Amino acid sequence: MTADVSELTDIEQDALAEIANMGVSRAAASLRQMVGEQVLLSVPSVKIVSRQAASKLVERGNTRKLVGVQQSFDGPFAGKAILIFPEAQSLELVRSIVGEEHSLEDVIDLEQEALAETGNIILNGCLATIANVLHKTMRMSLPTIVRGDGETLFEVGSETVGGNLVLFLYIDFNIKNRDIHGFIALLMDLPSINALKEIVADFISGIEKQSVGHAG
Repeated sequence: MTADVSELTDIEQDALAEIANMGVSRAAASLRQMVGEQVLLSVPSVKIVSRQAASKLVERGNTRKLVGVQQSFDGPFAGKAILIFPEAQSLELVRSIVGEEHSLEDVIDLEQEALAETGNIILNGCLATIANVLHKTMRMSLPTIVRGDGETLFEVGSETVGGNLVLFLYIDFNIKNRDIHGFIALLMDLPSINALKEIVADFISGIEKQSVGHAG
């Protein structure tokens, strides 16, 4: 029997957080190379929440103007990965990537392209690692830029397949010497959450068998 999909067991949460941590560490290394600054990350948090709750989690400090780089992913489970940060910080992020020597006009011109590239590197690094750890293959769409509040980013109120609950994996990241912070979130509907739970269960049992084998 599958456990209640609206809950993750402690073991599932720990396993998902650990797997996500590997992916995010790889993504952070890529971001560090791009900006030449230390990138600080929080421990990943994994929850199954409503889209409304997810939208409030990213509107931290009442920041309602957000920019998101989103990519759809497809494989044994499917969903959407979103890199989110306050819109006010997007130009600062782009400036840190393209270099201080560029004028404000140049930075604005380069913004869409630089944001898409940043999202592509971070989200691909994260998801490719998660897929590798679970021995699965994922396909990723090209990145698209979305602007709006949390409800816009999480499509609150729209007719979404799989209902209103989503797996919300979020990691807070901060570029140390600049006022830039944001989230990485994975949004998955109920069928995909169920599929992921089964894959994680197999992953956990495989680790347990290995440890028993070593102990023997």
